[in-house]
Amino acid sequence: MDVAILARRLSDNVERVILGKHDEVQRLLAALLCQGHVLLEDVPGVGKTVLAKSVAKSLGCSFRRIQCTPDMLPSDITGVSVFSQKTGEFEYHPGPVVAQVVLADEVNRATPKTQAALLEAMEERQVTVDGKTVALPEPFLVVATQNPIEYEGTYPLPEAQLDRFFLRLKLGYPSPEDEMAILEVQRQGHPLETITQVAAAGEVLLAQKAVQVVYVDDLIKRYIVDLVGATRSHSEVYLGASPRGSLSLYRASQAYAAIAGRDYVLPDDVKQMAVDVLAHRVIVNPSARIRGLTADSLIEELLGRLPVPGAAARA
Repeated sequence: MDVAILARRLSDNVERVILGKHDEVQRLLAALLCQGHVLLEDVPGVGKTVLAKSVAKSLGCSFRRIQCTPDMLPSDITGVSVFSQKTGEFEYHPGPVVAQVVLADEVNRATPKTQAALLEAMEERQVTVDGKTVALPEPFLVVATQNPIEYEGTYPLPEAQLDRFFLRLKLGYPSPEDEMAILEVQRQGHPLETITQVAAAGEVLLAQKAVQVVYVDDLIKRYIVDLVGATRSHSEVYLGASPRGSLSLYRASQAYAAIAGRDYVLPDDVKQMAVDVLAHRVIVNPSARIRGLTADSLIEELLGRLPVPGAAARA
């Protein structure tokens, strides 16, 4: 399975709609290839929903959108059992989480109980309703969004739940040139309406297995462990990244290398994915935040300080 060719087809197709965001699209595809989930944290109107929809259409996958609100119940996500007078038994009616690509819009507006139901499905890849367990379809990707500006009426995700997201992405505003191109492209309609399927879900499953065998040298593994360990011992950090962070960075580096057409990982692959994979797992001390230190800048500082492993021959 040539992961690079598949990723190029998908990214080219998605970038017909999401203009000027090549790196962000590549990172989302890396999460998909690692069976991980993505937290999109950005202001409204930058294309978070369109990005999730275009990935689903490019794969021909089922897509469901969940608009999170404070009055939403866990059953609104997982589904309910309804008594059927015809059969005399309870029948399970699937909720919106039973889809291959799920968009949880404004996830921080849902109550903690509802957030937990969604994140349990993300972790276990199954839902249990009235004692009946239903496996979720494959591939399964959850893209959750939240607005970093508006906090009134929200329930911020706790650290334990943030840790379950494979990576956090920020799309940001487009450049003036890209924004002009967006105006022109959407002059007579939205390009999402014309996007077509360019890959099958089965190809993604094969690519996920191919990513798992990408070679990672022991020096690279040590580099990942040292980087994550440095977040735990840093004087300005209240809580460092967990071992799940180490594993996520390991897998993300494999996926990034495979997308680049290599079957081995370089230190640059680790550097490319480190901030997106680790920053949301790190809590900076309040005093450091007052001075303007963020988790993103802290990871960048550690990347610049830690010695990079030398070029070792492949095994």
